[in-house]
Amino acid sequence: MTRSIHPDTDLGTVYLKVSELDRSIRFYEEIIGLKLISREGATARMGEGGPAALLQLEQLSEGAVPAPRRRTGLYHFAILVPTREALGLVVRNFLLRRVPIGQGDHLVSEAIYLSDPDDNGIEVYADRPRDTWSYTPQGEVVMATDPVDIDGLLALAGDKPWTGLPAGTVMGHVHLHVRDLQEARRFYVDTLGFDVVANYGGQALFVSAGGYHHHVGLNTWAGVGAPPPPANSPGLIHFTVRLPDAAELERILAELREQGIPTEPHGAGYLAADPSSNRVLLTVRD
Repeated sequence: MTRSIHPDTDLGTVYLKVSELDRSIRFYEEIIGLKLISREGATARMGEGGPAALLQLEQLSEGAVPAPRRRTGLYHFAILVPTREALGLVVRNFLLRRVPIGQGDHLVSEAIYLSDPDDNGIEVYADRPRDTWSYTPQGEVVMATDPVDIDGLLALAGDKPWTGLPAGTVMGHVHLHVRDLQEARRFYVDTLGFDVVANYGGQALFVSAGGYHHHVGLNTWAGVGAPPPPANSPGLIHFTVRLPDAAELERILAELREQGIPTEPHGAGYLAADPSSNRVLLTVRD
């Protein structure tokens, strides 16, 4: 078993396939509050206003098909806003635009759920202070799914103007459908080195770096043995795990090689696929 991944590891850009790029850009600007950083042909990069992208959207060619329900791939990606007030402004925008939403007070965080026009799952959330989190006797983070105090969030938002997602917004975590939880654990925990922070009934596993409540969620809710989605359906291309330095990247690449897991250079990093064909871009944080 590898040692734990570096505690300063976090997530970067999530890369998505979409069926209509113009429609997706409008949705992520008007509903979510991202800003367009750049657009080149069938690719758009979007973020909170700085140069770093939270999302890269890539339009599928003609002939795109919807992703089936029983498949591996994206369950949701989660955008972390820096304050409850910021989350309140997001909620107010959703309600004013009559966007269907779900919700969950997870004790460690307050989360709002929705889907983009291609049914890619999205969470927007705010964390509670880490010193308020509780732990089981086994050291796992205690989480729940209670009702969110929507009225309290809206009261914080008040009549402040909506200007989109604020500075300090980051990609908090990614939650994936996998075909088998134990083989997913071997990849993300035993090979990459994420630590297990919560385990739910043999159907969901949450792993993280540095004691966070989770950077990656894994579940078999789409069915044990679920196949990968069709290549020409909307969904996840890959997500980015950002390591603090080149030494940590090389250590993990060596572990992947030892396990016989292929990698391929991609930009400034390396791509690897988990056993469910979910792809991870390993890179060094700028």
